[in-house]
Amino acid sequence: MAGKIITVAQQKGGAGKTTIAANLAVALSRMGKVVSLLDTDPQGSLGRWFMMRRERGDPGMGFSTASAWGVSYECDKLRREADFIFVDTPPKIDSDLKPAIRESDLVIVPVSASQVDVWATEGVLDLAGREKADVMVVLNRAKAGTRVAEDVDKSLRELGVARAKTILGHRVAFPETMGAGKGVQERGKGAWTDEIEALTREVVKRLK
Repeated sequence: MAGKIITVAQQKGGAGKTTIAANLAVALSRMGKVVSLLDTDPQGSLGRWFMMRRERGDPGMGFSTASAWGVSYECDKLRREADFIFVDTPPKIDSDLKPAIRESDLVIVPVSASQVDVWATEGVLDLAGREKADVMVVLNRAKAGTRVAEDVDKSLRELGVARAKTILGHRVAFPETMGAGKGVQERGKGAWTDEIEALTREVVKRLK
């Protein structure tokens, strides 16, 4: 069976694209899946995270880079090698993002708990809609049951998209582990591990 392509996209910087891609990759690798990363963001944050893992030993996953227009070629190759491929993209919405969206089995769109982030999501959702891509919005750095989270949910419904049931909290474990080339599951048990495990289950179920 061909590997599944999961693109993480958001035009607003700082929404947590790389953090979500890295943590889902670690979670699936720990489940015994063959995972590969494809970094198309010139900033190269996912690549730096991967190299830190590599310096500690076996990173547990593959890694490659591509320009926007090289995505299709890399995805074709990686589908034959891995069960899941995570594509990290630049924080912008233009024609360069279209190839990654087109190749995707699922597009994950991180949204921090602010109306500004919801506005920034509209461009990704529009492009994904035109490419008929399946979309999962993930509320990041948030707290369930707060007024802000409720307002974001309302705005997303108005845009015609539902978010993942799992909410990722605003937890220091995420930046700390990213800076060490790790996923939060490799830090020890905590609310952060429950969140990533729950989000991973949602992603896998969505791709079946």
